[in-house]
Amino acid sequence: MAYEWITDALEETWAAIDKLLRPQPEAAYAAPTPCSGWDVRDVVSHLLGFQLLLEGVRVPEFEGPFPEHVHNTIGEINEAFVQSRRDTPGREVLDEFRDVAQRSLSWLRLLSQEEWDKVGWSPEGDRPYHRFQETRVLDSWIHLQDVRDALLQPEDDHGAGEEIVVNRFESSLPYVLAKKMGSPDGTTLQVNLSGRQARTIMLEVREGRAGAVTSFSRPATLEISTPVALFWRRSAGRISAEAFLRASSTNVRGDRSLGESFAVNLNIMI
Repeated sequence: MAYEWITDALEETWAAIDKLLRPQPEAAYAAPTPCSGWDVRDVVSHLLGFQLLLEGVRVPEFEGPFPEHVHNTIGEINEAFVQSRRDTPGREVLDEFRDVAQRSLSWLRLLSQEEWDKVGWSPEGDRPYHRFQETRVLDSWIHLQDVRDALLQPEDDHGAGEEIVVNRFESSLPYVLAKKMGSPDGTTLQVNLSGRQARTIMLEVREGRAGAVTSFSRPATLEISTPVALFWRRSAGRISAEAFLRASSTNVRGDRSLGESFAVNLNIMI
């Protein structure tokens, strides 16, 4: 089966959400999450709503002005699905999510290589379908951690989705360094990640673009060492730039102002 690892990551992540919430009382669905304005029920409603959107279900009408945290069309779509289930019992939302997740997984397993590689619409613009479904893993896995945090039940077993998430955030670092931060040519960055997905990332800006290198001729302009968990949390906007930099497990060497700019611009979720 083409791109089986993406489907497996979705299945594992969605099953983890269901397993976590299935025994919870109704009150648990009202627990606030790190997502601005959303409780646990809202997070599940969002995941449900986006899968229904992919099935061709019409976006519900949104009543009233959109909240301040909505900045684009995708946000408006998400908020409409969330609002439409605010009066639905949490267990019913979870049941509906489980059903649509199972349908989605069955459909994905029938796709051909050509269908996975076909370029089409995604929240990031036109992308191959496998890239789009990677983004579904990213979104779903981050929201799984949101629910765990909301219920005060964090777990270290982050599953298949974690590697996809960390890889995606790593792949965005050249854009962060060169474009978002506007770093001049010659700027070098080394990011040392510790933990399950440990790695060292080395980038250099040349002709206005940042790219990976294997070594530097001198100490990096900026070197940041931090756990993987803090890296993805900041990249996903779940902690502030200040919290990221001031964490006891984050170490910054080199240009301090550049480090502050890096932390601010590291938030790269749509």
